[in-house]
Amino acid sequence: MTSVRPKLKPETPKAVTAWETATGQNVWMTADGSWTKDPSRIGAFTGDEAEARLAEAQAQEGQVTDPYFMEVTETGAITGRETLRETIRASGPTVAYGDGA
Repeated sequence: MTSVRPKLKPETPKAVTAWETATGQNVWMTADGSWTKDPSRIGAFTGDEAEARLAEAQAQEGQVTDPYFMEVTETGAITGRETLRETIRASGPTVAYGDGA
C-alpha cells in the first residue's frame, strides 16, 4: 500500500513512519533503525541516509505497512506541511472510540 505524499528536499530533516502490520498502530524508525511507538524517540535523517532508511523500512513490509517520510526538526520533533496529520498520528485519535466511547 502506498500513498502520494509531498516530496521533501534531500536536506530537509525527515523521519520514517509506518503502521505496525500486526496491530495497525503508528510506529516511527529510531536513529538505530528499530521501530518505536514513542514519538519522542523519532530518528531524523537527511540526504542519502534518509533514502537508505526508507528503503530499509520498505524491505520490512510485513512487519510494517506503507512506510513513508514525514518532515521533522533536526531533533525529530514533528513539523512541516503535514504537522496536523502527524500530530494526530502521534497523539492518538481526536474522538473517543472503542469500549470507552
